Amino acid sequence: MVELSYLQVVIFISVAWLMVRAFWAYKNKRVDWKRELLLLTVYICIVVITRLVYFPLHHVDGHIGLLKFDAGKIWPLWINLRPFTFVYDRYDGWQINIIGNVTMFIPVGICWGVCFKKLNSILKVTLAGFGYSLLIELSQLLLYERGSDIDDLILNTTGAFIGALVYFGTAKIIVSYKEKWDKET
Repeated sequence: MVELSYLQVVIFISVAWLMVRAFWAYKNKRVDWKRELLLLTVYICIVVITRLVYFPLHHVDGHIGLLKFDAGKIWPLWINLRPFTFVYDRYDGWQINIIGNVTMFIPVGICWGVCFKKLNSILKVTLAGFGYSLLIELSQLLLYERGSDIDDLILNTTGAFIGALVYFGTAKIIVSYKEKWDKET
């Protein structure tokens, strides 16, 4: 069995992040510090979402619980492929689960729209959010204390969509306000 603390996972994510950013700087032969600061929002999203989806929400002995992997315990896989189970199978905390899954991905929809030029539409940001959520749900299949749920995929994608609406809606308002300002001056 492999057990990892949240700190160990954050260190791994941070080292991987720094290696990718260093490679990118080396490849481009420069560092765009403004862009790097913007990209920190993506890093923060990854670190926070990692905490929320892979580790127990409740503290264990005053600490964040461990991420546990045991190949002998992952079978049978815990997976729900029936959409909207929370509508008919209400469990304690189902409302928090809905709100939490949507809310958790709203920043993804906003900062990915800001940070990645190729994600230049609501649809593209939403699809990227879907892909990120799918990656999370598939990776949770390997963790016997976690489960994969189509509802999480739907709710996370909805959050990314809302974030994209906020970003592109705000950008449109700013552009139209700027155009109006330029005409008046």
